[in-house]
Amino acid sequence: MTIQLLQIDAFTNQAFGGNPAAVCFLDDDRSDEWMQSVAAEMNLSETAFLAKRPDNSYNLRWFTPNVEVDLCGHATLASSHALWSEGLLSADEPAQFHTRSGLLTCTKEDDGWISMDFPTRHADWANEPTGMLAALGIPVEEVRFIGRNVDDYLVEVATAQTVYGLTPDFGRLKAVETRGIIVTSRSDRPEFDMISRFFAPGAGIDEDPVTGSAHCCLTDYWAPKLNKPKLVAYQASERGGTIKVEYRGPRVLLMGQAVTVLRGELLA
Repeated sequence: MTIQLLQIDAFTNQAFGGNPAAVCFLDDDRSDEWMQSVAAEMNLSETAFLAKRPDNSYNLRWFTPNVEVDLCGHATLASSHALWSEGLLSADEPAQFHTRSGLLTCTKEDDGWISMDFPTRHADWANEPTGMLAALGIPVEEVRFIGRNVDDYLVEVATAQTVYGLTPDFGRLKAVETRGIIVTSRSDRPEFDMISRFFAPGAGIDEDPVTGSAHCCLTDYWAPKLNKPKLVAYQASERGGTIKVEYRGPRVLLMGQAVTVLRGELLA
């Protein structure tokens, strides 16, 4: 029996940009071990697994090549795009996903952007874990804030040039006990409010191209700081990606675009 599989570039409006995710439509129950093996085979930041429920909503799980994660933005964006583009939902019908982070709802806007209702991830002030700044290559005098949320560390640095210029030692960074590390600053470009990069070698992803879940934290951090509930963010990886965000207290809206680049069948 074959299983439909798509590869979709998320947080971009053109192929080969943003963050690629695989979206796998399950026809029946599959083991955790099988899903982890598929994610390792895909070798992308995340592979999303969708299982339809009787009410036309979907169970959604996300796997990196190494581990299952509790929240993933770009693979959720890819999943909702897949449902609409493959005709499994009409354009005016919301995509609803039951996940380890609760119910996530995506809607397709008139301009083609996809809006995702996600939980906020607040970062409280935290001490630097031993060796983190050295592994990132960030001088102490550049640091403006270190915080920690339920998933990740957040580091604000003084200048955008520091964010652009990071060349982490991923072997050393992997020793930091966390899902990932967000490094951010105010943007030096007028079209964006904030920039960031995201590193998660412990989860099997040295640098994630565009990380929706990190912006659940970044929005909570920057919206009050800049006194702007609506922001435009840029993740400054090699592929790069743009995310529009809106702060709503316990929830955030993440908005992005997506492009299907591959459609196939999984035979295993």
